[in-house]
Amino acid sequence: MLTKENPKKNLYILSFLNSIYPLSPELKNYLTLKINSRSFEKNEFINKAGEICDCLYLIKKGMVRGYFVSDSSEITTWIDSENEVFTSITGFFRNQRSEEYIQSLENTYCDYLKYEDYKYCLNHFPEMRHINRILLEEYYILAEQRVYLARIPNARKRLEFFMANMKPQIMDRIPRKHLASYLAIRPETLSRLMKDKS
Repeated sequence: MLTKENPKKNLYILSFLNSIYPLSPELKNYLTLKINSRSFEKNEFINKAGEICDCLYLIKKGMVRGYFVSDSSEITTWIDSENEVFTSITGFFRNQRSEEYIQSLENTYCDYLKYEDYKYCLNHFPEMRHINRILLEEYYILAEQRVYLARIPNARKRLEFFMANMKPQIMDRIPRKHLASYLAIRPETLSRLMKDKS
């Protein structure tokens, strides 16, 4: 199924960005012209390995995962949901072909900004540079948590860390096979650990 453009833009991203740092009227006007919306059906690919992702997305509703394929196995590397920003880092910031797939896990609704428009905002609106810095800080904190999670040697402790520190509110929405992959736990081990917790 093809990605669908939404002609009725409610500009959810404007309120999101303004909550991070106040936007000037000029930046609001520019973003109003440049922001678009897209919806993705469950399991639809947003970006595939080998493609360049030139959009920065904000999830209004839904869930998305990033993964790569190794020896025919899918390895989930991140999972994002409402009010989170996602893209292919190498594709968006370096204009390089991505090595990862980005796929919706639910019917997902996003606002997005193209790279050239994002770059224009950084060059012409000081408040966008503040927002960029704050978003980068948040990204690095999440990346640090993922690195820490990946190095916890015990499966039970990895699950406990995830539930305590990352996204406990979306646990029941994540398909078990993708959560198991993200936590580097065999699906049957994850099922047993989840039963022990209930």
